[in-house]
Amino acid sequence: MREVQGYPLPLGVQISKDRVNFSIAVPADKDCQLLLYRTGRKKPCRQFDMKPMIGEVRCIALEDIEPGDYEYNYLINKEVVTDPYVKAIVGKERWGVKKELSEHEIRGRLQMSDYDWEGDHTLQIPYHQVIAYSLHIRGFTRHPSSKVKAKGTFQGVIEKLEYLKDLGINQIHCMPVYEFEECQIYRNYWGYGAGSYFAPKSAYSADGDGARGLKDMVKACHRSGIEVVLEMPFCTAADKIMMLECLRYYVMEYHIDGFILNPFVISTESVHADPFLKNTKIMEHELGFQTVMRRFLKGDEGMIHDVIYWLKHHSKEQGIFNYITDQNGFTLNDLVSYDAKHNEENGEHNQDGPDYNYSWNCGAEGPSRKKAVMELRNHQIFNAFFLLFLAQGTPCMLAGDEFGNSQKGNNNVYCQDNPIGWTDWRGLEKKKELHDFVKELIAFRKSHPILTPERELQGIDLSCCGVPDVSYHGEEAWQIPGEVSSRQLGVYYSGAQTKSEDCYVAYNMHWLEHVFALPALPKGYGWYVKATTERGMLDVPVLLKDQRKLELKERSVTVLTAERIVEVETKKNESITTLTDDQSS
Repeated sequence: MREVQGYPLPLGVQISKDRVNFSIAVPADKDCQLLLYRTGRKKPCRQFDMKPMIGEVRCIALEDIEPGDYEYNYLINKEVVTDPYVKAIVGKERWGVKKELSEHEIRGRLQMSDYDWEGDHTLQIPYHQVIAYSLHIRGFTRHPSSKVKAKGTFQGVIEKLEYLKDLGINQIHCMPVYEFEECQIYRNYWGYGAGSYFAPKSAYSADGDGARGLKDMVKACHRSGIEVVLEMPFCTAADKIMMLECLRYYVMEYHIDGFILNPFVISTESVHADPFLKNTKIMEHELGFQTVMRRFLKGDEGMIHDVIYWLKHHSKEQGIFNYITDQNGFTLNDLVSYDAKHNEENGEHNQDGPDYNYSWNCGAEGPSRKKAVMELRNHQIFNAFFLLFLAQGTPCMLAGDEFGNSQKGNNNVYCQDNPIGWTDWRGLEKKKELHDFVKELIAFRKSHPILTPERELQGIDLSCCGVPDVSYHGEEAWQIPGEVSSRQLGVYYSGAQTKSEDCYVAYNMHWLEHVFALPALPKGYGWYVKATTERGMLDVPVLLKDQRKLELKERSVTVLTAERIVEVETKKNESITTLTDDQSS
C-alpha cells in the first residue's frame, strides 16, 4: 500500500483501476486522519494524516490496495466520524442494536459489489396516470400478519408487489431508507433527521446489504410497473451541493424515479434546474388538499370554493400530490374514529403530534360496537376515497387505509416500532369489502380519461360540444352552491375532449338529504349510477328513474356516467333496472 497525491473532487471515496481516492471537507483549524480497518475488524490497521489541499478540502490516494479488504472512517480532532459521502455502512446490519462509532463498531465500506440491472430503467409514468401508495419499509411488513418471509425489509416489500399491482398501485413513496440511528432516547422509527444519506439502511435488507437490497426492490418494482419515490428530508445542516449530489447518485446508482423533498431545506427550483434531474419526479408535501378535504368530509361550512380548486388542481407543475392521510397524522380509520389524538404511548404526556386533525369520531371516541356509529364511519371512509381518487391531481393513499388499518388514535407514531406503528394486515380479511371498493374505484379512475387529464381542466368548452370540460352544480343545475352553509356539490366532467363518457359526481357532506338538479343529456343518452357510498362500485350501471334530479342522502356520494341507453342494454345483455329514490343515494 502506497500513499500518493489525491484529488479533491468529487468528495467521498472514488475507486479506480489502480488507486482509491479519499476526499473530505474539514475546517482548517481541525486535525484529520484517515483510518483504515481490515474488513470485519474493529481496530484500525493504518492511519494517514490529511492536510488541507484546496480551501477546506483534504484528500489522499492509496495505490496497491484491494478495496474489498478494507473499511474506513475519519478521525477529526480525536473523534471518530463516518464519511458524509459514505456509500455503505458496516456494523448496523441488525435493526435496534446500538453500536458505538467511537468504539469503531461502525465503519464505511469501500468496495461496492457489482450489480446486474438486467436492462432496468426508470419508468417515467406521467403524473396524471400515477396512483401512489405511501409506506414505511419496516412497518409495511413487520407485523406477523403480513405473512412475508423477510419481514420489515426491502425483500418484504418485494413479496407484496403482486398485492400492490393488483390493487392498482403504480408508484410507492418510501419514508427514509438511508442509514440513520434508530437507537435514541425515543426510538427513531421513522428515520427523520441526520443520517448517512448516500448509504441505504443495511438493517432494511434481509442479508444486511442495504445497497443490494434497495436495488433488488427497485428492479422488482419496475418489473411490476411500479415507480419508486424516496422521501429525502435532509436536515438543515446538510450542504446544498451535497444534497444535489446525493439525489443524482440515487438516480444513477439505484434508478430511483423521484424524490419527496422539504422545500424549506432545499429549493425545488434548484433541483428542477439540474440537467441531470430533468426527468426525475421532484415532489413535496402540501397540506392544502388534505386540510380542505378533511374539513369538507366532516361537514365544515364555507368549503365549496376550496373543494372546487383542489378537485381540479393538477400536480405536475408544482410537484405536489393529493393525500387525505399520511404518516404524519391519523390513519383514515382513525380520522373517522377519534376527535382528539391519543399519543400517551409515546411517553411525552400526549404533547407531541399535531393538535388540529380536522377529524370527527362519528359519535363515539375510539372503537365502538354501536351499529349506527360503525355504519357512519364506513360511509365516511368510502366518501374520503371518492374525494381522493376522483380529484384531478396525483392521488396518494397511506398503506393500510384500504383495509382500515388503525394506530389506536396515535397521530405521531415516530417512536412506535411495534404493532401500533406497523401495518396490521388482518384488516385485509376483516375489511374485504373496503379493499375491493378501493381496488374497483382505482380501476374506474384509470378507465375514465376525463378523470385523469394531462392538463388541468379549464371550465370552458374547448371541444365545441356545447358544455365545458368541467362544470359545477348544486340543487340548481349550472349553479355553484353559493351559501356559506352549503356542504354539497355536483361536478360534471364532459368526456368530449377525451372521447370518453361523461361523468357526474355528486357530493353531499351535509347531515341532511339534498336533491341535485342534473344537467340534461343529448337525446338517447341517460344518467346511470356507477357508484354510491352505500353500495360501492356497481357491477352493472343502473339507469336513474328520474333523469332530471338525484336525491342524495346525508353524508354520501354518487357517481353517474352518461351512456347510450340502447348500448348499455345490449352490452349487459339484460334489462336495466331503475333505481328508486332510496337506492340512488
